[in-house]
Amino acid sequence: MKVQVKYFASIREAMGVSGEVLETVAPTLADLRDELATRAGPAGLALARGRAVRIALNQVMSDESAALIEGAEVAFFPPVTGG
Repeated sequence: MKVQVKYFASIREAMGVSGEVLETVAPTLADLRDELATRAGPAGLALARGRAVRIALNQVMSDESAALIEGAEVAFFPPVTGG
């Protein structure tokens, strides 16, 4: 299935792009994250397990167990703190 993936802040910098359309067989957000984490260099490290990452599915904050659907928009971003 095709999904639109967007990256924000430090994750965008590590990925080298602000977004991309991916063809994936990942059934869940967790599987998509793991798929992206296999990339070499900083791109893979940005989404590696153990790193704090927030995920939105179709502009709604979601748990990694959420199911992906054709045409979904997935956004990855680091936790944000304010002060």
